[in-house]
Amino acid sequence: MKQGIHPEYQDVTVTCTCGNTFTTKSTNKSGSLSADVCAECHPFYTGKQKILDTGGRVARFERRYAKK
Repeated sequence: MKQGIHPEYQDVTVTCTCGNTFTTKSTNKSGSLSADVCAECHPFYTGKQKILDTGGRVARFERRYAKK
């Protein structure tokens, strides 16, 4: 690595909108970041994810191209 051309890599505190905070590394100079979602509140990770089948598109496809 060339010396003097890379930004300094430092610890930063990330704060989520749910209130969860954690520390990571970044080149951000302010020392803090804000996030909209994290692993504590994201629906995929909490198991509260809802899968929507809008208009029965899959069922319509299966009916249309079903083997005869």
